[in-house]
Amino acid sequence: MERIVSGKPKEEDVSLETTLRPKRLTEFLGQEKVKDNLKIAIAAAQGRGEPLDHILLYGPPGLGKTTLANIIAAEMRVNIRTTSGPAVERTGDIAAIITSLKEDDVLFIDEIHRLNRTVEEKLYPTMEDFVLDIILGKGPGARNLRLNLPRFTLIGATTRFAMLSPPLRDRFGVVYRLDFYDEEAIAAIIKRSARILGIEAQEGGIREIARRSRGTPRVANRLLRRVRDYAQVMAEGVITEKVALEALSRLEVDHLGLDELDHKVLLTIIQKFDGGPVGLDTIAASISEEADTIMDVYEPYLLQLGFLERTPRGRVATRHAYKHLGLPDEKKPPQLGLFSP
Repeated sequence: MERIVSGKPKEEDVSLETTLRPKRLTEFLGQEKVKDNLKIAIAAAQGRGEPLDHILLYGPPGLGKTTLANIIAAEMRVNIRTTSGPAVERTGDIAAIITSLKEDDVLFIDEIHRLNRTVEEKLYPTMEDFVLDIILGKGPGARNLRLNLPRFTLIGATTRFAMLSPPLRDRFGVVYRLDFYDEEAIAAIIKRSARILGIEAQEGGIREIARRSRGTPRVANRLLRRVRDYAQVMAEGVITEKVALEALSRLEVDHLGLDELDHKVLLTIIQKFDGGPVGLDTIAASISEEADTIMDVYEPYLLQLGFLERTPRGRVATRHAYKHLGLPDEKKPPQLGLFSP
């Protein structure tokens, strides 16, 4: 099922994101700590006439990892070559990509945690020593050919930091985590997008969209387009607070940005498993969803809101989740021991 509040990209997002995507750090709104550190790193690298250290960006989908990679290349005034972990299936694929790079270029690998392990191992010497080892021939007559490569910057992006092998993680000189944006930053992003798209939006309408955007720019831009369509047909094209409320109500996105499937996850834990703890695989089976999807797409925002807790025994719904869903918290408090006060 396609979710309007999912941070994962959809086909409809691709062309629009190209239009809305910031091109420079000064245009990139939010993630102030990451931006400040990048400004210093870029200025230092340019001052030395060297490429940047290899950079790893991680965090939930839709927060701007790909955008930042493109901005870094633009700020360094170099070319960027983009690929993804699943697309690089063989060592020959990564060898072809790396040997096409020029001095100081940026190689961006999205979903780097999904790299084939053999391909990953081929990256180690290229990241450390900028050399590529090629095996010529087979059997006893095989010999190793070492190619010297131009110095380049590898930028990896992942939503699953823990799935990266320690040897690969250790080869990144800089690791940045992208967090969910606060409401002010999302509102500023929506204003910028509305201006670029020629959408008339009042402050109240922008705030309502921002409140439901789950701290994710991709979701904010998607909701803006949906509300724009509703305003065009039902409200003379102006996004007011009332229009935004009506449109978002039709989309079944509540005031915290939770949709029907988020409610389904929480209600499953509360009603079927007495609030937890319950294992991730059990939740997945109960709602006919993949465990990885729950972990990557549903959980990060529910954890951010404090609606879920991860415990050694499984997931637990918090009192905040009960309150948001309008359910009584009937879970009994733990019994006190004999010597408890």
